Amino acid sequence: MPEAVSGAGMPLRVLGRSGLRVSEMCLGAMTFGTDWGFGADESICQDIYKEFRSAGGNFIDTANNYTNGASETILGRLIASERDDVVVSTKYTLPTHPGDPNSGGNHRKSLRRSVEESLRRLGTDYIDLLWVHAWDRQTPAEETLRGLDDLVRSGKVLAIGITNTPAWVVARSNAIAELRGWSAYCAMQVEYSLVARSPDRELLPMASELDLALCAWSPLARGLLAGKGDPERLSPAGREARTVAQDIAAELGVSPAQVALAWVIRRGLMPSIGARTVEQLRDNLGALQVMLDEGQQERLDAASRVRLGYPHDFLNERRAVLEPQEL
Repeated sequence: MPEAVSGAGMPLRVLGRSGLRVSEMCLGAMTFGTDWGFGADESICQDIYKEFRSAGGNFIDTANNYTNGASETILGRLIASERDDVVVSTKYTLPTHPGDPNSGGNHRKSLRRSVEESLRRLGTDYIDLLWVHAWDRQTPAEETLRGLDDLVRSGKVLAIGITNTPAWVVARSNAIAELRGWSAYCAMQVEYSLVARSPDRELLPMASELDLALCAWSPLARGLLAGKGDPERLSPAGREARTVAQDIAAELGVSPAQVALAWVIRRGLMPSIGARTVEQLRDNLGALQVMLDEGQQERLDAASRVRLGYPHDFLNERRAVLEPQEL
């Protein structure tokens, strides 16, 4: 697990090699605004934001396309009086203007337009962390990296991260950045939960090797691990993991959501917690007080573990030969 540093209230993590200190939980702002037919209006968002800040959280994540831009606009008003006290991350890549093919993608035209619009909506002159929202197969990594590096050098962006991208693309990109003296990705955001562990195969080991901070989106599997929705949407293994989380929650006298989030934190990731009400946020924040013992952690690990596949299975079967013990 990445080393935690002291902070007021919520534990802090260092965001990869950026040096930024961020709270162990990130407030996801996809629910800020009701333009998509769900979420919270601005008055509730204000209460959610205050609750998160009161708990010691300083890391808030949004995107240029969340609720058609309303998320950034609302967040901008919420942070206005304490802009330098919070770490704001936003994203670009996904199209935002229907009919304009260049309003999305990782190329420089999309990047410039998106960042300028995000800065206006957020009411700030800099973004702490800019995520590449998804891999764009049409734009060379070098083009994306150089465009991002120019923004960092200009001071409009302080650090860069990447999400929804294959491990080999991230590793190659950071190697290019290192060789050319450009800004490298310091963090990666992945879908990760008790029912979504495929990042264990390549993404998590790569992040550990390259010292990338890890953030988890949808750590509650769109509410399914919090007891919402139809569990039949899960695979048999996913339903088993959900049941184990519920059993451990009953043993500890906490909510299943808190167990699921505590497991993610213990795995070394910072969960992004979204909420439509203050009560939901408080329940999620309660995960910080949940202490899973080794037996409980192993039960959750075993119920949710995925097969790593080739070449990992091949190498693990031959580990005694490949890594002989010292005589």
